[in-house]
Amino acid sequence: MKIGHILKAYREKNKFSQEAVASFLDIKRELLSYYENDSREPSVEILEKLADVYGAELSDFFETDINHINTNVAFAFRATEMKEKDLKELAQFRKVVKNYLKIIDLEKKNAE
Repeated sequence: MKIGHILKAYREKNKFSQEAVASFLDIKRELLSYYENDSREPSVEILEKLADVYGAELSDFFETDINHINTNVAFAFRATEMKEKDLKELAQFRKVVKNYLKIIDLEKKNAE
């Protein structure tokens, strides 16, 4: 599965419109569509913002195993009834949660 399809799956699972995500990224909706159709490659900065808003890890977008992709998409943090203006706050919150989980994981590894 190509990265564009994965990005689209995350957006659709979160029930975000292309318009809302494009506005969050401060890009045109058409450019987001190009990313999701693999017509253009998003920058790392764009991918990091998408990972934050979708509750995913950056590496999740490069996963090649379809079972892992489906699992990652299914277990990404989901929000419902979000408005376009809420995406920035949601992305910041998800980023904090991801960093917290990484710290907990590191502490577990160091304790072993």
